[in-house]
Amino acid sequence: MLWIGVLMAGVAVAIGVWFICRPWAMMANVAATVPVDRLRWVWPWVMALEPVCAPLLSWRMRRKFSVLGQQAGLSDAWSPEQWLTLRIMMGALVAGVCVLGVLLIWPQPGSGRLLFAMLFGALLGFWWPDALLRRRARDRRTVMLREFPFMLDLMTLCVEAGLSLHGALAQVAQYAPEGPLRYSLRQALSVMRAGVTRSHALHQWAEHCAVPAVRGLVLSLEQADQLGMNLGPLLRAQAAEQRSERFLRAEKLALEAPVKMLFPMVVCIFPCTFLIIGFPVAIKLLNAGF
Repeated sequence: MLWIGVLMAGVAVAIGVWFICRPWAMMANVAATVPVDRLRWVWPWVMALEPVCAPLLSWRMRRKFSVLGQQAGLSDAWSPEQWLTLRIMMGALVAGVCVLGVLLIWPQPGSGRLLFAMLFGALLGFWWPDALLRRRARDRRTVMLREFPFMLDLMTLCVEAGLSLHGALAQVAQYAPEGPLRYSLRQALSVMRAGVTRSHALHQWAEHCAVPAVRGLVLSLEQADQLGMNLGPLLRAQAAEQRSERFLRAEKLALEAPVKMLFPMVVCIFPCTFLIIGFPVAIKLLNAGF
């Protein structure tokens, strides 16, 4: 009964705080600037608490979010202050959930357990959004690496058909399959149209993608431009190399699959198999008097 009482009290406090503070959180009309639909209930709180959490943002955290945000493909609606506010809110929420869980498990917990649960929950909640952002950036790089050989083939066809490098990039950005690599190339072309030099824009493209293959292509194109080399054979060699590396990566993942399957087999499958095989034997031994 004590657990139920504590749970109901926590729910009542949360509902009370929500209804009391909701008008203050909704003062900023930000319905049209929500970057993710799943955050439409959280976004007013992020905007309301942003002035409080913004002084806690350091320049190191700002540079880190700028790099990770570009690599993960976040929209421009996110700012470093808003991201820090979301992380602090998640830390406070997870800390409250951990403290409530300790109160439900131990009716009279000591101050040490409560402090440990609060610190653990705060650190876990503060770290979780950053881990999700890193995972999204890693998945996006994997997709880019998968799309890169076909984009090179399309660029090679355009160059060998007589187009310039800028024209080939424009055709690739227009007709390549939809994906993060095509989107990042469109951004690089928009930067070129704004007046930035092609070399600088391509280097920015390579930095935003954070894919070694794209960085190698940009360096090769810059060297070929300086030496006056023919781009057709260069791009064809790059495409063949990237396709070969893709097959090697697939072969490596196939060889790693048995090792990754070993742990779930030992923990989940083998005990069930031994239990099914050994249960009739154990029953016979018990019936025989052993």
